[in-house]
Amino acid sequence: MKRSLIYTLAVASSLGAARADLYYIPDEAQESLPLKWTAGVNVVWDDNVNPTAPAYLFVDTNADAVPDTLVPYAGHQDEALSINPFVGVSFVSITPQTTWDVYARLGLIYYFDEPASAGSDDMYTQSRAGVNFTHRFSERLRFSSRNFISYELEPDYAYGVATTRQLGEYLYWETDNSVGYRWTERFATYTGITLTGLNYDGDVNNQDRFTWAAYNQFRYQLTPQTVLTAEYKYAQTDGDDLASDYTDHYLLVGAEHRFSPNTIAIVNAGAQIHESDAVGADNNVSPYLEVTARSQVNEQFSIRGFARYSVEGYDTVRSLPSGLAAPANLATYEFTDRQTFRLGISGEYTVSQMLSIFGGTDYIPASFGDGRLVAGPAGSPVASGDLDEDIWNAYVGLSVKFTDILYGTVSYNYTNSNSDFPDQSYDRNRVSVGLHAEF
Repeated sequence: MKRSLIYTLAVASSLGAARADLYYIPDEAQESLPLKWTAGVNVVWDDNVNPTAPAYLFVDTNADAVPDTLVPYAGHQDEALSINPFVGVSFVSITPQTTWDVYARLGLIYYFDEPASAGSDDMYTQSRAGVNFTHRFSERLRFSSRNFISYELEPDYAYGVATTRQLGEYLYWETDNSVGYRWTERFATYTGITLTGLNYDGDVNNQDRFTWAAYNQFRYQLTPQTVLTAEYKYAQTDGDDLASDYTDHYLLVGAEHRFSPNTIAIVNAGAQIHESDAVGADNNVSPYLEVTARSQVNEQFSIRGFARYSVEGYDTVRSLPSGLAAPANLATYEFTDRQTFRLGISGEYTVSQMLSIFGGTDYIPASFGDGRLVAGPAGSPVASGDLDEDIWNAYVGLSVKFTDILYGTVSYNYTNSNSDFPDQSYDRNRVSVGLHAEF
């Protein structure tokens, strides 16, 4: 029975816990691991390094005798070769009262030929770090702090934040601090506060966000393998520039079940109440669903996945044709109802001690509604109809172990975006070859 009681506190809901991505399942580390270093380099060929660059650029000559014209945009479907050096470190320390899980990876993207799009540079940062801390004051009471920060260029679809390649780097960070208490043999609670920030550099406007959230989760140990949960979460988000502030309420019930020692699934479902501060915006009551699963199927094959359906407040300020003559042919709209589904699946298969295969896919369909004009030329429509955007991302690769410390990788990544927004539909292919050492 004691194992069940520990499990009641050890696993928090996938909504309430801070994580680096939506794949995260909040198991604590089981054993200490010594300091481990990783250093390596990847060479990447990209056939569309700035996929949202427009095909043509309008040139206003400001002269009656010279007609205005459209000229091909230099950054459209621009190919590029880059080198990505990196170094990483990680360690885990476990005592009867305290657990530390620390990791960091510092990296760069350097383009041999600077991309042609306006605002592009030849060098970008690609770095991440995390610190997870748990202290057990007693068998009943514990404190958990989970923290993550990244400063990078390419979107990681598993974050549940960015969906497309932007011109600028972005800083994403999250800290979650909670207190867990076991009130009876079967009943426990987790209460915490989460802070999240998203800040873009460069010429990316209207996308920065800051969110603070408070939550309380009730947990009931139904069986040694199953925990039932009920949760309320309140979140406030500050938008940037033309993006409005908004508030979210989450009313959720869920379950966490271990099908076996190597297979676990977490489900949360309920209602999300999304309230925007934008003038004239409607409050939105929407279903909310979040599923996370992980399985070590056998010694060779592991798989994990997530799914989430929610109203998102990221990337909601978009440009649309105003219906007027160029150059005043674009207007800016804010969509306060962005219904988004995110699906991610990844796996790895060990062929031999020297060779393994890995791959995965992401699918992100989104529907944008309640679009209202926030900037644009006089005469632009004051509202927009509903618009859709679908993104597919898939990758596959091989990892080869040359020696006890030296590894090689080769991978292929394909991204397809089909969007109703101008200059947001594209195809993109990337091939990466890398070498790294672990010691």
